[in-house]
Amino acid sequence: MSEELSLRTELIEACRSMNRLGINKGTAGNISVRHGNGFLISPTGIPYEKLTPDHVVAMNWDATYEGDVLPSSEWRFHRDILKARPDLNAVVHTHSVYATSVSILRKDIPAIHYSIAAAGGPTIRCAPYEIFGSQELADQVVKALEGRRACLMAHHGVITAHVSIARALALAVTVEQLAQEYLLCLPLGEPPVLSDAEIADVLEKFKTYGQQSTKALEGLRQAS
Repeated sequence: MSEELSLRTELIEACRSMNRLGINKGTAGNISVRHGNGFLISPTGIPYEKLTPDHVVAMNWDATYEGDVLPSSEWRFHRDILKARPDLNAVVHTHSVYATSVSILRKDIPAIHYSIAAAGGPTIRCAPYEIFGSQELADQVVKALEGRRACLMAHHGVITAHVSIARALALAVTVEQLAQEYLLCLPLGEPPVLSDAEIADVLEKFKTYGQQSTKALEGLRQAS
């Protein structure tokens, strides 16, 4: 399987996973991944269960694309995030219920739990409202993602971005959990939060978190 076909297949599976995980419904979400001299992105309006690799759209940085299948209406913020952030290779956008609910309140998610560090800092910012698919929204999103790997969009949903589709999708699940925890705390008032210094310590620890030794990994490969 070629690298491009592998990425197209992975992107489709991630779209389906969003719905299986309960962080998206229908075709509301979209996913992109860096490839070649541009990026691959999910198409607009095609049910995920009917997607084939040929439906995934190859786009260039100048907004031109190959084939007759239309890309997601949100291609602008996918393109602009990937152009602005060479450290990120994949973007996931969902309308997950709890994160979207926080976005309706136009609130940032604060450091209520140390796992917020997975998003890159002590907050997950909420970008101001702009109409979907617009360049204005893309501009606000890029700004909200400065120093971060996740943001909310007011009255809209959530964006996560990471080095791979799998990592971006996993982060979307983490953000949804954080949003749920935050909403559960709010009826009792604004919750206490971890300090920037405490989150900095977590960020440092995350650099080696969950990593097995070379010897252990070799043993796993031999066992398989």
